[in-house]
Amino acid sequence: MKTLYLLRHAKSAWDAPALPDHDRPLAGRGERAAPLVGRYLKEKGVLPDLVLCSTARRAQDTCALVLEAMGADQAPVERERRLYLCGAQVLLDRIREVRDEVSSLMLVAHNPDLHRLAWDLAGSGDPAAREALEEKFPTGACAILLFEGRSWREIAPATGRLLDFVRPRTLES
Repeated sequence: MKTLYLLRHAKSAWDAPALPDHDRPLAGRGERAAPLVGRYLKEKGVLPDLVLCSTARRAQDTCALVLEAMGADQAPVERERRLYLCGAQVLLDRIREVRDEVSSLMLVAHNPDLHRLAWDLAGSGDPAAREALEEKFPTGACAILLFEGRSWREIAPATGRLLDFVRPRTLES
C-alpha cells in the first residue's frame, strides 16, 4: 500500500508587490498554521519516506515548518522547480516516477494543482473529508490518500481512498 500526503503551502505574504511570485515568503498566519498541521500529522504517526517540494519559497518554508513540528526534519526532501504551478497532470506524472520502496510520500505544492489532483485521485473515503475537499483546498491543508497498489506507477484517477483532509482552521483553538 502507498500513502500520499498532499500538502498545500501555508498562507503567503503579499506585502511586497514587486517580489516575484516564486520568492514570496509565508505570512504570519502561514507561519502559525504550518506547525499546527505538522503537530496534527505527528499525532497521527505520519513519517514520510520522501518529500517532494516545490522550489517556491512559501512551499519550502511550509515544508520545513511542518517537518520540524512532526519531528521529521531529517526526512529526505527533494526540491523541484517543475512542481511550481505546473498542473495536476505534471504532479501525477512526478508521483508515478517515485521509487517503489517509498511507501509514504509527501508532496508540497500549490493550488489549483493540488486541489484538482486530490479530487481526481480520491475515488472513495471519509464522506466528511470528501465534502470538505470538494469545497476548497485552503492554504496549509493536507489531504491524506491511501492506495492499494504496490507501485506508484499504478496510481490513477479514482484509485485512492481519502483518509483525512486536515485544514489549519479546524486545528486552531
